[in-house]
Amino acid sequence: MIVVLALVLVVVTTVVLQIKPPTDTSKKLESIIPIYKVENDAVVSKNGDITIAFQLHLPEIFTLSPEELDAIHHAWVKAMRILPIGTILHKQDWYVDMAYKGNFNKEDHTFLSYASEKYFHERPYLDHSCYLMLTLPAKGRRPASSVLSNLLRNSFVPPQALNPAIYQHFLDKAGQFEKLITASGVIRSSKLSTADYIGDERKAGVLERYLFLAPGGKAPEIKDITFKPDLRIGENHCQLYTLGDVENLPSVCSPKIQNEKYSTDKTKFFVGFASPVGQLLSCNHIYNQYVVIQDPLKETKQLEAKRRRMQSLSNYSRENSISRDAANDFLNEAISEQRQFVRAHFNILAWSDDAGEVKDLRNKVATSLTQMNVVPSLEIKGAPQLFWAGMPGNAADLPMNETFSTFSEQAICFFNQESSAETSIAPVGIRLADRITGKPLFVDLDLAPRANGVIQNLNRVILGPSGSGKSFFTNAYMRSCYEQGAHVVIIDVGHSYSGLCSLVNGYYFTYEEKNPIRFNPFYISVGDTLDTEKKESIKTLLLALWKKDTEIFKRSEYVALSNALTAYYVYLDANATVFPCFNTFYEFFRDDYAAILEAEKVHQRDFDINNFLFVMKPYYVGGEFDYLLNATENLNLLEQRFIVFELDNIKDNQVLFTAATITVMQLYINKMRKLKGIRKVILIEEAWKALMKEGFAEYIKYLYKTVRKFYGEAIVVSQEADDMIASPIVKQAIINNSDTKILLDQSKYQNKFDQIQELLGLSDKEKALILSMNKANEQGRKYKEVFISLGGTVSKVYRTEVSPQEYYTYTTEQTEKTKVQQLAAIHGSMEKGIQAIVRAA
Repeated sequence: MIVVLALVLVVVTTVVLQIKPPTDTSKKLESIIPIYKVENDAVVSKNGDITIAFQLHLPEIFTLSPEELDAIHHAWVKAMRILPIGTILHKQDWYVDMAYKGNFNKEDHTFLSYASEKYFHERPYLDHSCYLMLTLPAKGRRPASSVLSNLLRNSFVPPQALNPAIYQHFLDKAGQFEKLITASGVIRSSKLSTADYIGDERKAGVLERYLFLAPGGKAPEIKDITFKPDLRIGENHCQLYTLGDVENLPSVCSPKIQNEKYSTDKTKFFVGFASPVGQLLSCNHIYNQYVVIQDPLKETKQLEAKRRRMQSLSNYSRENSISRDAANDFLNEAISEQRQFVRAHFNILAWSDDAGEVKDLRNKVATSLTQMNVVPSLEIKGAPQLFWAGMPGNAADLPMNETFSTFSEQAICFFNQESSAETSIAPVGIRLADRITGKPLFVDLDLAPRANGVIQNLNRVILGPSGSGKSFFTNAYMRSCYEQGAHVVIIDVGHSYSGLCSLVNGYYFTYEEKNPIRFNPFYISVGDTLDTEKKESIKTLLLALWKKDTEIFKRSEYVALSNALTAYYVYLDANATVFPCFNTFYEFFRDDYAAILEAEKVHQRDFDINNFLFVMKPYYVGGEFDYLLNATENLNLLEQRFIVFELDNIKDNQVLFTAATITVMQLYINKMRKLKGIRKVILIEEAWKALMKEGFAEYIKYLYKTVRKFYGEAIVVSQEADDMIASPIVKQAIINNSDTKILLDQSKYQNKFDQIQELLGLSDKEKALILSMNKANEQGRKYKEVFISLGGTVSKVYRTEVSPQEYYTYTTEQTEKTKVQQLAAIHGSMEKGIQAIVRAA
């Protein structure tokens, strides 16, 4: 079935393509368009050229190591060797200014997520798409030249263009080429279909998109195309810069180039050689890359003739002698290294709909080319022919006098190998922002990495000194986990999560003189049961409060407590008015259970009930700690999805700290075992250092090795790298069982980062990424950058940029926190208090 390029030919019947001065007659595009038909997902030109195209998905910029950039370059070189002689490889990278469109359906959002959506609405970013087109020119086709444009020449389709055998052979070669460049998995591709070429009334195809410079995914819009006095497409003023003259090109090239802004004294930060004219060129532009496969015998013959000619003229001019030596070196390298002869051309088509921005546009493009050591060359006379050759399927009309001879290795150095950051479609993760533009991205730290085998567990280590933005990142991540249905338990010192906890109506356990910390391990909340796990947790707590660390309890004492708990809950079932807490347990133990022990003739040496009652009396009514185990609120710990234990004020109090840590341990284990199919997160902030002193180390070891089996994730946060290095527990239990490493600004540790690198098992690529953070932040924006490594194989840097509402929720500045709390009290809720302070700011 033949599908003619109907849409283009219909919608452009009123389009005027001026190819001469305005005084001359203009032409209709339909009368000169070089495309004959689109058939079997391929384009056939009126000259008989066949084009097969792919859309490429390139790796994200700033994520490739020098070795990976070299590997991609090698893959292109290898793939290019299988293309037939005469094939034209046309790679076209589109960069279009776009604006993020927020979703303002409040049913899809919480207070903070809606605020974030409004904050990022209309945030400009550069949208990238890449197309690879392989063109097989018709046999015997006359090479194009800028002297005579094919726009003015009528053509008829040669019979061989309709030969299915020729098409099938070329299709096979194109398929082999695609497999070779995507074999490593770094580059993904998809073959363009007929619909992709011609589009429809809702979406422009690649042909219409190029002719009218239409944004991707938009409906086709008819525009005039004018070449004189300047190149204009509709309202867009265009500038065309070329890299087609050897004299204007750098003396050396490489697959990579050092980015000075992100490099340090200790590390070199590399990007692709062509990145300055790719993702780093912040304007609307198309980067066209052409490589024409040459006949090696013919090229060698021509170069030998040139060498002999220069040899004969070398006595007359030093330039001739230099040209002779260059030709000789070129031939020697071609033969000794088995190089592939190609002709290459590169150009940048930049545009703006504002005539006043044309000067700035020229400066941006010229600066980017200068970064590649390329002399900028603005094309004027040859612009129409080069623009026409850039049309998908018309690469054979590239003027050969605009190309230069080289080897495929050198030509591919000028290929753009990187793309913009991609957002995840997974339902779990955290919202961050693109490092270059600030476009909001959803970063999946769970589903896709596990499905792809990148990580084996969800445990994380977060390292960031004071002022690095650590609290903002951890608050944002905990909020994301909560909003996505996870149960969150946080052990904190410093009140970093009080704002978020208040906003989501979570439980906040902290110690104040007027409102001391309270628990109730005896209460069985809705959804919980008195199982072995529950009884063991209460026994562990009672033994810890009864016996010193140096005292060893007897088996008979353990049994006595176990029997007492069983009898107590039988007693509660029979007396519904009795509230379960330590007070009623103590009374039951003193009155009822004492009688049971006496009836059973239990000797004092086996269980000293008087000693137990005496030691535990401070936790009973009227005792020093009578509040500790008798809470009457915040009791539904199993079902509550956001719980914070603030231990800063009790970390030096043996009794309170012991009770709190045991409660946290048993709470999370209870959630871990009973909440099946639900994600459970435990975040241990700087408290882990105090916890290590109180026997919490073994629990953390157990936790990090076990949570994976229960859909749980354990996260440890540390401020000082020395603390992590000095702690064997952190090194052996936590780091070795954490597949995700998250680091914030480490510039203060730059001179001793080798220790951190060794501790965390970071690669040199990751080291360069980490030390590049916050070195070139966008002016006028307030944010910090964060480095995330998944399994040591996927490593990226993002912005942690938040809305004002999120900022005042997460802030740890005491004056700001106090002001938010005061306004929350005045207006009746945390949300209204935050809105008030944002309006007043």
